[in-house]
Amino acid sequence: MSNLPAKPGSAAVTAFLDKVASLPAVRPAAGPARLLFAIDATASRQPSWDRACHLQAGMFQAVRDLGGIAISLVYFRGFQELAATPFLTSAEDLARRMAGVQCLGGQTQIGRTLRHALAETRRARIQAMILVGDAFEEDVDSACHIAGELGLFGTPVFCFQEGQDPIARTAFGQIARVSGGAWAPFDQASATALAELLRAVAIFAAGGRAALARLPGAAARRIAGQLPAPR
Repeated sequence: MSNLPAKPGSAAVTAFLDKVASLPAVRPAAGPARLLFAIDATASRQPSWDRACHLQAGMFQAVRDLGGIAISLVYFRGFQELAATPFLTSAEDLARRMAGVQCLGGQTQIGRTLRHALAETRRARIQAMILVGDAFEEDVDSACHIAGELGLFGTPVFCFQEGQDPIARTAFGQIARVSGGAWAPFDQASATALAELLRAVAIFAAGGRAALARLPGAAARRIAGQLPAPR
């Protein structure tokens, strides 16, 4: 937990932290797990988008023996554009849809993305959400409030930050914390690090804590070490 910000941004977020801390551990999904894969597709992100397009197949492969996974790709770009695919059960379908997206300049829309995730998990449980980005240009308290609601529904957010932007680090760390998820950094030079992080979350979504605990590697340990203790 030492890599996360020590305190949330407001009393409201603190209240959510207390609620999330009392939640039971996430249990394995019945049937294919549902995972929401959200990526910043603003202008600076094209190299990382292309990399994620190649790496996403590893999430499907990692959970073949755990009941499989269904992934919805969500991205934001340009002027107020937020798009989401249906929940897809094959790497080929997801790769085809990702290949058709070009990054476009604009501000981050992480709050809208979190609200979309909340609406989806209210309809049918999402076992985990992944958020990949390098910037945060919104109100952190508002985003954390929504992230806290996701935590109450049992949908932790795993924030993977590219680069070293301190504002993004604070925001992503707090979003992860209040939702019951985890934060981790990666850089453009390390495709392996991102691949391991994505694989770890897919295994957690499909198999719960027990499956994550059996996964070797630094990425799994980093994620598992940030999850709130089961009660």
